[in-house]
Amino acid sequence: MKSLLPVFVAAPLLALAACNSKPSQPEVVDTNPDPMANILANRAPVELPPAIKAEKSLRCKDNSLVFVTFFEGDKQANVRLKQGDAPVILKAPAAGEPLTAEGGWKMTGDEKAVTLTTPKKPAQVCHI
Repeated sequence: MKSLLPVFVAAPLLALAACNSKPSQPEVVDTNPDPMANILANRAPVELPPAIKAEKSLRCKDNSLVFVTFFEGDKQANVRLKQGDAPVILKAPAAGEPLTAEGGWKMTGDEKAVTLTTPKKPAQVCHI
């Protein structure tokens, strides 16, 4: 019985040693070159969209509500006149300049108070 004990111990260890062998070279699954590799390597850097700074609902002088999403950098804001509507994207060439969009949209101000001009209404002050 004592002579069989080393055989019982060595057999599982030998099997485990065979399972843990790794090839010296990685297995190549796909040998096709990427046809867009050069195009992707030489493309211009991508500018990420600005992060949201604040989302506010503001009450205007005519007692209407306006929903504004302010973005970091103070060069973009999304304006909605009704909750659930598609936003109008207002942009400025530089921070501190009025945010504008096609059709007569214009906005100045910050998260606490803005002056908003829309295509259907003249400029009015809206605040928290």
